[in-house]
Amino acid sequence: MHRLIPFVAVLTLALAGAAQAATSATVVIQSGPGVIPAAPVLVMPPPPPPRYEAMPRARHGMVWSQGHWEWHRHAYVWIPGRWVRMRRGHAYHQPQWQQRGNQWVFVQGGWDTPPEHYRRGRDRR
Repeated sequence: MHRLIPFVAVLTLALAGAAQAATSATVVIQSGPGVIPAAPVLVMPPPPPPRYEAMPRARHGMVWSQGHWEWHRHAYVWIPGRWVRMRRGHAYHQPQWQQRGNQWVFVQGGWDTPPEHYRRGRDRR
């Protein structure tokens, strides 16, 4: 029975390697006395390339937030672009995916903090 365990572990790893492109999880197999099994680690594949969206005509007082992919449950879902009300003195940054090592991190779109000189000018009113 003990000789069967390494064979099953090697077979499991071989099958996992063959199916790596189709899966979104990595399983860590450990053995030995006193070893606590590790929980599966979620590894998301890189996001698909952005879809083309024709940017609508400019709207007064609005900023276009481009469409983007979001990770929902076990797959990427396309979120279409939308208009966002402009904030005076702020700069809008688009939603984006950033690769950090082997991981992909989604950074929400949003408004940057206004520059110091703008905040001081508003405080004097």
